Amino acid sequence: MAGIHPYTTYTYMSVKVKEIIDALERFAPLPLQESYDNAGLQVGLTEAEVSGALLCLDVTEEVVREAIDLGCNLIVSHHPVLFRGLKQVSDATQVQRIVRMAIQNDIAIYSAHTNLDKAEDGVNYQMAERLGLIDVAPVGDCGVIGYLSAPMDSRFFLDRVKEVFRCQCLMHNQVLERPVQSVVICGGSGEFLLDEAIAQEADAFLTGEMRYHFYMGHEQEIQICVMGHYESEQYTIELLEKILAERFQHLPLYKTEINTNPIQYLL
Repeated sequence: MAGIHPYTTYTYMSVKVKEIIDALERFAPLPLQESYDNAGLQVGLTEAEVSGALLCLDVTEEVVREAIDLGCNLIVSHHPVLFRGLKQVSDATQVQRIVRMAIQNDIAIYSAHTNLDKAEDGVNYQMAERLGLIDVAPVGDCGVIGYLSAPMDSRFFLDRVKEVFRCQCLMHNQVLERPVQSVVICGGSGEFLLDEAIAQEADAFLTGEMRYHFYMGHEQEIQICVMGHYESEQYTIELLEKILAERFQHLPLYKTEINTNPIQYLL
């Protein structure tokens, strides 16, 4: 895999929101995003000087409060706050409350979503790296294929995925009776890539969420592993930190300490 794209390092303290946007969009250009997406600047002014940036997967009211407490006037998230236009800005919904809080506290919000998923060395590549895959390459419109350095027993592979991605619950189809070596990965909702993974003759397909009927009919054809949307993309925060820390060495960067996963498991 290629490394982070080279940039001129900033040695001064003053950084504007538009410079943060430039760094993120050089790595993950907005035209890469899916048609349904709304990546980019969500709230705020591009000319504002950045006091600090809080990095997160999701923006919630708690995350905005965390930014305020840390003295950050920029939040960089993976999932956009705004997917559709707002008809009012009051306190009727969480999204409206988030926008009001951000504006009231002069906090800008920027989101890098499916463009970051599809970028070279983006979210899917980071998942592959965590799993120790080699020879990673793009596959389909928004995924990667890679290989374990040696074949692994399918049950051990499932255990490894559960451990690496800190899954409380790992959903899968019937355990393969052959080892796993080739793996197709798609973070988030990746069910659309299952047929392509099968066409690539991959041993396993790993994604964040998938509907019930997609599991059917693939027994002993491919090992399906579904870990949860949040679990699949949790390391995106480290990717955002890597992109920004290399270019803005003196900019205070914080990784949220709030687990924003809305799904809980009764064990």
